Amino acid sequence: MAGQLSIAKALNEALRKSLESDPKTVLMGEDIGKLGGVFRITDGLQKDFGESRVIDTPLAESGIMGTAIGLALRGYRPVVEIQFDGFVYPAFDQIVSQLAKMHARALGHVKMPVTVRIPYAGGIGAVEHHSESHEAYFAHTAGLRVVSPSSAQDAHWMLRQSIESDDPVIFLEPKRRYWDKGEVLDAPDLPLHAARVVRPGTDATLIAYGPMVKVCLEAAAAAEEEGRQLEVIDLRSLSPVDFGTLEASLKRTGRGIVVHEAPVFMGMGAELAARLTERCFYHLEAPVLRVGGYFAPYPPSRVEEAFLPDLDRVLDAVDRALAF
Repeated sequence: MAGQLSIAKALNEALRKSLESDPKTVLMGEDIGKLGGVFRITDGLQKDFGESRVIDTPLAESGIMGTAIGLALRGYRPVVEIQFDGFVYPAFDQIVSQLAKMHARALGHVKMPVTVRIPYAGGIGAVEHHSESHEAYFAHTAGLRVVSPSSAQDAHWMLRQSIESDDPVIFLEPKRRYWDKGEVLDAPDLPLHAARVVRPGTDATLIAYGPMVKVCLEAAAAAEEEGRQLEVIDLRSLSPVDFGTLEASLKRTGRGIVVHEAPVFMGMGAELAARLTERCFYHLEAPVLRVGGYFAPYPPSRVEEAFLPDLDRVLDAVDRALAF
């Protein structure tokens, strides 16, 4: 399988390998069978594995999630697809009240090996409720693992690692990156919850995940033309967070900027900035800054480019950090 794959194809291959390796793995979701999913992530899987393992469900997210929890209690490994990010809220109660708490409620005797795949974030010109970034809700909920890949390699192996986990995993897929291609190796090169330094640097650290990693890499390339060396870290895991990798970087560069699509207010960047300030205070040359979306409902598609963080907004934060 090693070679150049799109993120979408890498996810498809991960699901195929998981179905092949464990007969207790089942896929569930709206239009994932005959259609292959709206983004074709599950294309061809129902044909090859049958309707009892790749299940087209009714349009009822709460019912899908409740059924997945019941299957997990009976020893299955359900992989649920939420068709679009904004559709997850009918299932939110099941996720945070049941899925996240079952393990603790049973004093560790009950496993919850459920993976919830959610295409998230914007940039595809979609209509309302199709471009939201709600990762902070799930990262705030104890009992859930929350991850988001940014490359084909991580999309493939992080999904397989998530499905193999005995804990529930919220697997956030950056939908506007589905068609980006990259190399997929024959084995994972990092544990599921490790951060990745995707570009080394010395002047400041950009911390991002999912769709914003590519934006930060573009910003780092532009900054290099001005003689600035920016380190870029792909967080990969939002809960738990690999603070060791982040701390080591900030102690070297002295400056940190967290970048995400979700609104800055109460976003992932708030916790990251606070925790890194506590742990790296005497090494910092500037406050840990945040770049994100505005504190407003996601806008109509024709103006979403003005809402989403871009290269210029990242570089503006770099200028502010270096000005201290």
